[in-house]
Amino acid sequence: MADKNQKHPLTAAGLYFTDDTCIDCDLCREIAPLVFKRDDQTGSSYVWQQPATTAEQALANEALHSCPTETIGTDAPL
Repeated sequence: MADKNQKHPLTAAGLYFTDDTCIDCDLCREIAPLVFKRDDQTGSSYVWQQPATTAEQALANEALHSCPTETIGTDAPL
């Protein structure tokens, strides 16, 4: 499970976040490109924009459950 105490510094304020365990596999960015972006300086993904619609939230949840390193976390009910 992602660690809130190690959030990526560029994470947008809100319910979803990534921590520093990202291996830059690109899966979250492929699943939810409106939510996740790549930080080229750290070579990791972060929550660029919080989901704004139920469809975006569903994709963010799919990315969360698909992440091989459990880097994505949320305070939202799943």
